[in-house]
Parts: sequence; C-alpha cells; structure tokens
Amino acid sequence: MTAKHTTPRLAILGAGRMGEALLSGLLRSGAWTTGQIVCTTRSQRRADLIAGRHDVTVHTDSAEAAAGADIVLIAVKPQSIATLLAEVAPKLHRGQTVISVAAGVGTASIEAALLEDIPVVRVMSNVPVQVDEAMSVLAAGVHAGPADVEVARTILGHVGKVIELGEEQLDAVTGLSGSGPAYLFLLAETMIEAGILLGLQRDVATELIAQTMVGSAKMLRDSGRHPVELRESVTSPGGTTIAAIRVLEQERVRAAFINAIEAATLRSRELGR
Repeated sequence: MTAKHTTPRLAILGAGRMGEALLSGLLRSGAWTTGQIVCTTRSQRRADLIAGRHDVTVHTDSAEAAAGADIVLIAVKPQSIATLLAEVAPKLHRGQTVISVAAGVGTASIEAALLEDIPVVRVMSNVPVQVDEAMSVLAAGVHAGPADVEVARTILGHVGKVIELGEEQLDAVTGLSGSGPAYLFLLAETMIEAGILLGLQRDVATELIAQTMVGSAKMLRDSGRHPVELRESVTSPGGTTIAAIRVLEQERVRAAFINAIEAATLRSRELGR
C-alpha cells in the first residue's frame, strides 16, 4: 500500500454504521491490525460497544485520534462534519491524508475548514460495504496527489469495487449508487409481498427474490451485455414476462425511478451547501 509509513496508522472519526462497516472490512481483509486503527464516537457507551466488538482503541476525542494518524477517515453524518472539522483542524498537518465518506460534502468545504493545505479525497460509497461488495467512487481535492488517491483506493478496495470520477459527478453518484441499495431493497420488499399475496410463504418468497436479484446482478456485471438485451432474453412473445412489463410501463415505473434518483441527487447538492 502507498502510504507515509510502512504501517500506516488509521483514524476513523465516527464509528457509526458506515464507519464500523469500514473498520470491520479492513480487519477482515488483514490489511490493518487492531493496533493500527483508532476509532472515535460521540458517546462513551458506543465507544465501549465498538471496542468490545472489534478489539480496537475507541474513544470520544477526535482531535487526539486525528493527531496520531497517517490517514484520517471522516465517517460522520454531513450535518456533523463542520463541528468535527473545527475540533480536529488544529491537530492536522500536511503529512496526512484526509478521506471523507460524508455524503454531499465537497472537498472544497473540507479544505476551507482546515488550517493547512492537507490532501483531501472525497468518497461516495454504499451500504454493501457491510458484505465487502460496496460500490465506491473517489474524487480528489485540489491538494490530493496520486499517492493520496491510491491510499483511498486501497482502503475502499478491501470492501468492494472502486472507481475515480470528477467531483462534479459525485452528487449523481450519490443519488444513483449511494442511495441505490434502498431502491433495490424496496423492490425486493414489494416482490416478496406479491409472492405472499399469491400464496407463498414469506421465507420462500424471500429466498426466491434474494437469489433472483443476486443472479441477475451477476449476469449484468459479468456478461458484458446491455440490460435491454438481458431483459429481452427473458421476455418471450406473448408470454408472462411481457404481460408484466406492459403493466410496469403503464404504471410509469421507469419514470418513477428516474424521478426518484433525480430527487436524491438534488438532495445531495442541498446537503453540500
């Protein structure tokens, strides 16, 4: 791994759901040991819980944790980042790399809150980080060089797939893949309910839909075929699938999804402001 030290020290500021998921994935990968990571939380109760689960150092002083780290990973909610940055800025220095997974918060906002020209890399990831299947997108700030981007790529690469884009595209990424798991979970919930309505047991309907989604996703990812081609391969003339597709088109499901993703993108921009 490209880093400032042979064994880089990582501080995860905000061990909530995303922060803890990243912590867990890094430890599973073996890329970091428990002695190389320190985490922070706002409450001592949460700190004790995370320390007990993962055998890492966890406390409530983010400034102290940031001061001793080579890599500072900010995983707090967007509404809390200004307060956190005011707390840790005096302790940060140019020899560090700051990585932020706070949705909607631009690198310029983070850089403006820091007292030195510290490299900042913004990341938009998603909840499948919990099972090492996240989709993460990186965007470098003005002071971040290739080595800093590589640090972020390496960290996120342990919990899923990583690509780099221009920061102007990250709000769209947030609306599409950041929020995307929720759309798929809603679709799965709806399809399971339909199965129950049609007489299937809940556990049977859940297994059917979960495996159908997994298999379909693998086909889309691995086959190199366009989604239209894959859909048409299931759709026989005059068959059951085309009857269902006709209803979905009549109900404007396609337009509803596009409008929903656009709404999420606009909300990401609002959070950034």
